[in-house]
Amino acid sequence: MTRAPVDILQEYGPFAGVDAVHGVTFDGRHVWFASGDRLNALDPLSGRIVRSLEVPANAGTAFDGRHLFQLAQDRIHRIDPTTGQIVATIPAPDGDDSSGLAWAEGTLWVGGYRGRKIHQLDPKTGAILRTIESSRFVTGVTWAGDELWHGTWEDDESELRRVDPRTGGVLESLVLPRGLGVSGLESDGGERFFCGGGLSGRLRAIRRPRKAQAGGST
Repeated sequence: MTRAPVDILQEYGPFAGVDAVHGVTFDGRHVWFASGDRLNALDPLSGRIVRSLEVPANAGTAFDGRHLFQLAQDRIHRIDPTTGQIVATIPAPDGDDSSGLAWAEGTLWVGGYRGRKIHQLDPKTGAILRTIESSRFVTGVTWAGDELWHGTWEDDESELRRVDPRTGGVLESLVLPRGLGVSGLESDGGERFFCGGGLSGRLRAIRRPRKAQAGGST
């Protein structure tokens, strides 16, 4: 396993009316982040929130190319980003302990915070297709190409971890400065991760390591 400090590229916020940043996702143009009672679309170039949807949003967020998915306590809502309407709902696999959320391979990937797990779900039924064990709390989940990453925040220490999607074994770790938390995680499909900063009310852009430097792919 390789272990290195993170390279923080940019910090966004704090934002007016935002007490905490939870789930994070990217739609190709805007970074969406959950802040308790709404979803906010951030322009990463200007650093400004350009619109908000009033929906329950206390944990992970994902985007499938058409809809937003949002954890709200023990449920996962599918949301039309144009209207803000909730168009479907499925149960969260770990109830209100569910945390990170990502979309990949036509399925949802959901973190179990204290349960230290990542579940792959059928997005229509909520059925669990696969479960991966983690050795630390899971606070965010994302796929970056063929790499599965998750955020962890425990005992005032936070990391971004690349894990084997079959075994959960840790392949690489990016370590944040002590005291900085990770409450949501998303890849932009390129060289950046976007990370929620929890009660700091901030978002951070972090450099994703080049694949050749990451010890190979999974």
